[in-house]
Amino acid sequence: MRIVWPARFGGVVPALIAVLLLASPAATRTQSGMDTGAKNAAQARAALNTMIQALGGQAWLDQKNKEVVGDVAAFFHGTPDLGTEETFEYHQWPDHDRIEVTKHRDVDEFFIGDQGWEVTYRGKKPMDKDILDDYLRRRDHSIETAVKVWMKEPDTILIYEGQRMAERHLAEQVTLISPQNESVTILMDIQTHLPLRRVFEWRDPVYHDKNTDAEEYDDYHNVDGFPTPFTISRFKNDEQVRQYYVTKVVYNQNLPANFWDVDAATRKIAK
Repeated sequence: MRIVWPARFGGVVPALIAVLLLASPAATRTQSGMDTGAKNAAQARAALNTMIQALGGQAWLDQKNKEVVGDVAAFFHGTPDLGTEETFEYHQWPDHDRIEVTKHRDVDEFFIGDQGWEVTYRGKKPMDKDILDDYLRRRDHSIETAVKVWMKEPDTILIYEGQRMAERHLAEQVTLISPQNESVTILMDIQTHLPLRRVFEWRDPVYHDKNTDAEEYDDYHNVDGFPTPFTISRFKNDEQVRQYYVTKVVYNQNLPANFWDVDAATRKIAK
C-alpha cells in the first residue's frame, strides 16, 4: 500500500519517521553491533602491536635473516623417537629458507619461493610434494607472515577472543582471518606479551578433512635484544610430532653471496 502524505505536512512527517526509524531498537542494535565489532578489532590490533613491541619492535620487523642451531626430536603417537638430529636452519624474509642437517652438514634442504630442493652427495632433486606443501603451509601461516602481511591487508578481519591458558600461562587470544579466508590464531602471554602458541587449520586435499597445525614457544632468551624461544614444540591434530631444542641463534648475519644458490651448495656437498 502506498502512503501519500497530505500536502500541509510538507517534508516534516517523512523526516520525523526517518528519525524514529534510526532511533528504533533494531537500528540501535545494528549500530551497537558495529561499534562492538570495531572495538573488538581495535583491541585485537592493540594486542598484536604490543606483541610486536615485546619481540623487538621495528628492529624485529626489519631483521635481515636468522640462523637457528638446535637438536630436533621427532615423535610418533606422542612418544619421542630415540635420539635427536642436529640442524642448522636459516631464514631470510620473506621466502628463503635453508636447513642443513647432521653434524657434517652434508644434507641441505632449500625452500625458496614456492619451490623446494633436497641436496645430497648424489646431487639435487625436487623436494617431495608432501614435505614441500607442509613447509610452505606453515610458512604462510607463521606469526611473521600474519604480522608482516595479513595485518597490513585492509580486508583482514581481526578478532579479540579474550583470555585463555597456553603453556601453563594466562594468555590473550587473537585470530586473524585473511581476505582469502585463511585464519591464524595467536596466543600471547598476558604479562610478557610474547607468543606462546600459534594455531591454524587446513583441509586435506585428498580426504577433505580438517587438520590442526600448532606450534608452542617456551624458554625465551634475549638474543641481541630479541626475545627468542629456545624450545619449540609442534603439534598436528593435538598430537605432538616434533620438538626443537635450540642451542644457538644468530641474527642479521652477512651471508655469502651464493648462500641461497642451490647449485653452489650441490657442488660443495659433492666434493
